[in-house]
Amino acid sequence: MTTEAIRAAGAEQAAAHRRKKLIKYALIHLGIIAFVCVCVYPLLRIFSVSLRPGDKLVSTDLALIPDGATFKSYWSLLTSTYFLRWLWNSLVITVATSFIGVSLASTAAYAFSRFSFGGKKAGLILLLSTQMIPAGMLILPLFLMIMKLGLMNTYLGMIIAYSVSSLPFSIWILKGYYDTIPRSLEEAALVDGTSQIGAFYRVILPLSTPALSIAFLFNFTTAWNEYLVARVVLFSSKQYTWTLGLFELQGQFITQWGMFAAGSMLVTLPVLAVFLYSSKWLISGLTLGSVKG
Repeated sequence: MTTEAIRAAGAEQAAAHRRKKLIKYALIHLGIIAFVCVCVYPLLRIFSVSLRPGDKLVSTDLALIPDGATFKSYWSLLTSTYFLRWLWNSLVITVATSFIGVSLASTAAYAFSRFSFGGKKAGLILLLSTQMIPAGMLILPLFLMIMKLGLMNTYLGMIIAYSVSSLPFSIWILKGYYDTIPRSLEEAALVDGTSQIGAFYRVILPLSTPALSIAFLFNFTTAWNEYLVARVVLFSSKQYTWTLGLFELQGQFITQWGMFAAGSMLVTLPVLAVFLYSSKWLISGLTLGSVKG
């Protein structure tokens, strides 16, 4: 077999390999595009309903921008005091829950990761087992706890209920991440004269930004979208979160579908903003290259 024939065969094999690779990538991207379309289409339909005049919900027109499209529903919501009040209530409760939950989870997870004490394994198993309990079964004990504390229809009652519910999952996330951080970093900080608490705040927490972001995002989305606990604890329309408030637009005989859809679109913006802001810390860990020597 001549050299030219060998080269031609090698070039043909390389070209075939490139074609297979391109076909594979094309199929993967087509699958991703199809999945994105399936996920985005319901949102587009909700947006279409929010633009329809006359609170029309069902239409034979499949156009995303309906005839006579108007932003009247958005304007009516944003100029009303009750919708802004609902958003403010949700924002206060959600932000407080997120910071309190991450603060408690970060210290508890550090203790589970770095120290040995009696009941450590049992505690971790207990925390994990709480995630297997259906959310509906927690309504009654949370209601009784908040009622005994005299915190019904208050921000603090909601914050306590949400923080308790999301704490076990956050502890497991952070504990697993702390386990990947080399102990030599803390030992170096201790040798330099800092305390154990100082090593935690100056070394561990800055390196745990990705895990803290995930825990914060989980706490934020859970508290922002929660409905059942809010329905039980809150009974004053002034204290309603947006999940309760939007259902006030649904009457027995008529529902303001345009405003309902417009509100559904508006309440996604805070979660989207938090996700986009924290996404830069969700891609990779920050411990690479951090070990001395």
